[in-house]
Amino acid sequence: MADPLVFFFLLGLFARLVRSDLKLPEGLYDILAFYLLLAIGLKGGVELSRQPVVELLPQVLACIGLGLLIPLVLVPILRALGFNRADSASLAGHYGSVSVVTFAVALSQLQKQAIPVEPQAPLWVALMEAPGLVTAIFLARWPRRAGETTPWKQLGHDVFLGKSVLLLVGGLAIGAGLGDAGLASMEAVFLDPFRGVLALFLLELGLVVGDRLPAVRQQGWRLLGFALLAPLGLAVLGAGTGVWLGLGAGGIALMATLAASASYIAAPTAMRIAVQEADAALSITAALAITFPFNLLIGIPIYTQMGLALARATGG
Repeated sequence: MADPLVFFFLLGLFARLVRSDLKLPEGLYDILAFYLLLAIGLKGGVELSRQPVVELLPQVLACIGLGLLIPLVLVPILRALGFNRADSASLAGHYGSVSVVTFAVALSQLQKQAIPVEPQAPLWVALMEAPGLVTAIFLARWPRRAGETTPWKQLGHDVFLGKSVLLLVGGLAIGAGLGDAGLASMEAVFLDPFRGVLALFLLELGLVVGDRLPAVRQQGWRLLGFALLAPLGLAVLGAGTGVWLGLGAGGIALMATLAASASYIAAPTAMRIAVQEADAALSITAALAITFPFNLLIGIPIYTQMGLALARATGG
């Protein structure tokens, strides 16, 4: 049976397709996003407080390495499809970064199916947010053309101190400092309502995706094909990383999901600053209007089965 969360996304999408006047109150999108980022960070931080940090070092390095690698894999493919250098780098940056909401839905579905997940999984999200963006910007600027400059200072501020990374990392730090006892008094606010808030956020995303569907038709088959096939290939890369790290079924599935996801919060800001000549609509259409619903409706169940099969095969 499909996760009920999916139906909230479909409701929003349906409402937009039939031109309903349904819309969430202005500003609620940001409030829901802030809540989800903090809640994920806090829960992950509490779990981190129970583990020796040194044991996490291989996972830290693997997550950073995976984020750096993805744009290197995607840019040549995008260039072969006929996209220019700037657009190829921008698209690769969006797919090198991650979608926190896709992670949250996958985590929720794994928990619903009682598939154990490594408690430090929220740390992977924070680690994979920025490395792919850095690689993509480098590829967009190399070899450097005459007169080209990259505003690294502003870019670093907006990427590493942007709201998504700041809230995730801040939540992790607070949760690690509070521990189980400290967070117990806030469970009713940050843990118990999590699925309900995620449902509302998915309803809003359904409305947003519905608004962007005409842009999918305008971009043509190249973008559609890439945005549907890239997640599957990247999921294999992520799942392989999970197996190499010795993760269980849930961890492999989540690593595959993160690799297959595409950012539509942090990446657009970073690319707008660093690769101004890229077509921003191209990347946001691929990440949000194509890959996100694909992962939500089709991808996550595939990645879950992939995790279960690989864990059985490797004895995890």
